[in-house]
Amino acid sequence: MGTQAQTETPATGFKSLEVLLEIGFSFDKALSVVKNVSPQAASVEHHGDATFIVDKDTIIDVLRKLRDDDASQFDLLVDVTAIDWNTSPNRFEVVYFLASTKHAARLRVKTVVRDDNPHIPTAVEVWESANWYERETYDMYGIIFDGHPDLRRFYMPEDFMDKDGAPLYPLRKDFPLMGVPGSLPLPPKD
Repeated sequence: MGTQAQTETPATGFKSLEVLLEIGFSFDKALSVVKNVSPQAASVEHHGDATFIVDKDTIIDVLRKLRDDDASQFDLLVDVTAIDWNTSPNRFEVVYFLASTKHAARLRVKTVVRDDNPHIPTAVEVWESANWYERETYDMYGIIFDGHPDLRRFYMPEDFMDKDGAPLYPLRKDFPLMGVPGSLPLPPKD
């Protein structure tokens, strides 16, 4: 286990950032690929994980380039989710978790989505699996993925709304901690 723990992330088989750099994989090359389509792109490393931050208007071109370019080959979309910072105007970040099966590398790609316009293009044309992940993100955060083939609620009922008829999104920071009074019955107290 000692050798594997040093070279791979436990349970995933993906190599750590340090090992990837030792064997010659370059996130700098991948970032230069991204900067060809998103010149303002930036990179951040945190606890051995790399993150590229890109403009929302270039997200689909960035994801496609990361998938198709020989320098990156991030051929697997692992997940899509959002972060609600509950600050205006740049309230949300949409986060794409990518993996390269060729390089055994992982990468996060983030973009900011404003609270007054929570729209972002769908990635379904790049990865079909984005269909489910985007629906889940829409249902929990209210991020609208423009061009999605079937954007509807994933967990919550379609009529999950407040008393004024506004849709509710349970993972938003302004969602009531105890839920919406009277919306769902609570289990009896013992």
